[in-house]
Amino acid sequence: MRKTLLATAGAVAVLIGGLLPAAAEIVLKASHQFPGGKGDPRDEMVQIIAREVEKANVGIKIQVFPGASLYKPNEQWGAVTKGQLDITAFPLDYAAGRHPQFSATLMPGLVRNYERAQRLNKSPFMADIKKIVEDAGAIVIADAWLSGGFASKKNCITGPDSIKGQVTRAAGPAFEQMLAAAGASISSMPSSEIYTGMQTGVLDATNTSSSSFISYRLYEQVKCLTAPGKNALWFMYEPVLMSKRVFEKLTPEQQKAILDAGKVAEEYFNEEAKKGDELLIETFKKAGVEVIEMSEEDYNAWLKVAQESSYKHFAEEVKGGQELIEKALAVE
Repeated sequence: MRKTLLATAGAVAVLIGGLLPAAAEIVLKASHQFPGGKGDPRDEMVQIIAREVEKANVGIKIQVFPGASLYKPNEQWGAVTKGQLDITAFPLDYAAGRHPQFSATLMPGLVRNYERAQRLNKSPFMADIKKIVEDAGAIVIADAWLSGGFASKKNCITGPDSIKGQVTRAAGPAFEQMLAAAGASISSMPSSEIYTGMQTGVLDATNTSSSSFISYRLYEQVKCLTAPGKNALWFMYEPVLMSKRVFEKLTPEQQKAILDAGKVAEEYFNEEAKKGDELLIETFKKAGVEVIEMSEEDYNAWLKVAQESSYKHFAEEVKGGQELIEKALAVE
């Protein structure tokens, strides 16, 4: 009788086992504010990570939610560090209100070109920034620096005098301090709101990344663009971040797949970002917008204003601020 019951139980177990699915696939959610499927390299970075991880066949699927469809831009930092959001492509300076040191990743004139940005990624400066990120509850899985410029509905932005009296959007505290010192009025908002701000007359001018200038169709609103060129005053760190809490729950094989995918996305981005500056000029000229580049004289004039305002404030008011600036400037 006992043998019969065991045999019956075994048969039932085999039958049920055949009906049950294999181990459940982990679904991770990735959120960012940039337009999806329109060629924005920040969106494509995240899409590449999703594709590469799926290709690795480690039981993970990444769902991408572009265009602030899952979280608003400024909500993403809190969500990813608390483990409520798994992955985000995030302009790090957006979290400077919580971690003022992040303003160093959008400090006027601190980067200037892509080659220097690559060197900064491997420097003690970036090691300090990433430690703050990790201590807060996230990890960087792909580095990304974007150059940017200025645009105005009124006139071309050249030296500091050219922005006096204009209501201007700046991406973070350091640029806001510099622009205010030059005589601009400041209106803070994420890049996804610039178009509406200009359309409704709230904004006269803005600075943002080359990709955002294109993705958000700002060529429909402005009269003149100051492209990055050889003297890019504006460079912003916009990495792909992952919740540390979520990452640490993955198996070593899954973690490796995520990090390997991040490397592939980073390599793609490094090439596309440079092409983006060329596309920016082409797109705006085609739309009938005047396009100029900042001269070295104008760049140096802005840098002087920045050193007397944003640099000075950062060194005096931010814990470890002076050391961070010195570490960045020490990078050849």
